[in-house]
Amino acid sequence: MGLKDRWIRLIYRTATGSRKIRLLITPVVALSYFLFASLFVILSFPADRLFGLPGLLPPSISTVLAVPVIFFGLFLYFWSVLHFIRTRGTPVPFNPPPELVTSGPYEHIRNPMLSGLFIFLFGLALALRSVSLFFIFTPLFILVNVMEMKMIEEPELEMRLGPKYLEYREKTPMFFPWRRPQ
Repeated sequence: MGLKDRWIRLIYRTATGSRKIRLLITPVVALSYFLFASLFVILSFPADRLFGLPGLLPPSISTVLAVPVIFFGLFLYFWSVLHFIRTRGTPVPFNPPPELVTSGPYEHIRNPMLSGLFIFLFGLALALRSVSLFFIFTPLFILVNVMEMKMIEEPELEMRLGPKYLEYREKTPMFFPWRRPQ
């Protein structure tokens, strides 16, 4: 059994195991993910300086564009989290909702929480006027997350939720409501 399969099984066992363990591990995993995402933002500052990149847009235009993008990203993120909380789950894969969430933003896309985070990061790049955050680090963050979703999270969801998840995945796009499912 490879590392990928072991990781999927660990998430599955934890997600379906002791509530006490899930409650203990949830803040640690959430903090780790927050720090991981923050690292992409932090690395953009020295990258912009190292490569002598100019500000993305003039400050006034950046602010005008950034504010609605940031707010929309945060709105989508928190709207998604609310639907997880309503079904007694968290965004952390080790402590997910006990059932498949298909309400609210999940009616339209499978990963609205991540979509909200990605939109927020693009808005943050506009606010910070960071070329590298907009064109390098946010796309790289998206790539890493999509790979993790495809390789780890989706197989675990399939294992835990079975045919219900497979049907949902077939009819609901991953990130963009106007795109056919992948």
